Amino acid sequence: MDSIACIKTTTPTPYKLTAIEPDTHDTKTFRFELPTDATLDMLPGDFLYVHATINGKALKRPYTPSSLVGTTGFFDLTVKRYDAGSVSKYLHDQRIGDTVLMSGPNTGGHWVDGMAKRVGFVAGGTGITPMISIIRWILTNKIDAELFLLFANKAEADIIFRQEWERTVRDYPSFHCRHVLEQPPPGWEGSVGLVTPEILRHHLPAPDSDTCVFLCGPPPMVDSLESTLKDLGYSEQAIILP
Repeated sequence: MDSIACIKTTTPTPYKLTAIEPDTHDTKTFRFELPTDATLDMLPGDFLYVHATINGKALKRPYTPSSLVGTTGFFDLTVKRYDAGSVSKYLHDQRIGDTVLMSGPNTGGHWVDGMAKRVGFVAGGTGITPMISIIRWILTNKIDAELFLLFANKAEADIIFRQEWERTVRDYPSFHCRHVLEQPPPGWEGSVGLVTPEILRHHLPAPDSDTCVFLCGPPPMVDSLESTLKDLGYSEQAIILP
């Protein structure tokens, strides 16, 4: 069997964009080319820096690949376009065949096989990207763990990977998913408003030595919910920030 090359760079390296897949009204998944016998040298939840020079200013922003760790020949970045986000707008302006400079992967708050039997995921918006990488890894590799996803968004149209969540709930009894919307449509059956202590208590596995919770989203949300999780009894070591 041919050996697989594991790619990690400390300097910005060009990657060719080979496909673009719309996911929501303002979110797209961008596929970048790797050699056919190569994969990114990373654990689920680690991240890349995207480098760009915009209006004469060098910028870099972290993005977690959403593709399954260990995939050869390509990797995906799922990016929401923000009006105030210079690099997200830059990525959304790219076309197939263009190259984008990236460095890494870099170590983030990642999953290590065997670290927990019950795993909670609390995500807001594009904070879902490290979560899907970890969830895909655990399910694909048939790791013995029960998974609980709590996904917060403003509106129903903002739910990234929604079809995959619905399919995964159907296909995997060990996977549970609860959506939280600030602006729910009529007849919405999920949770409403912001993520509260009650929602966390009801939809995450209870604090335990065999439980961990991944938390990722807008900084104000992460800061608030990290404190809330500690108040609910989760240890600092059990709360992981990708």
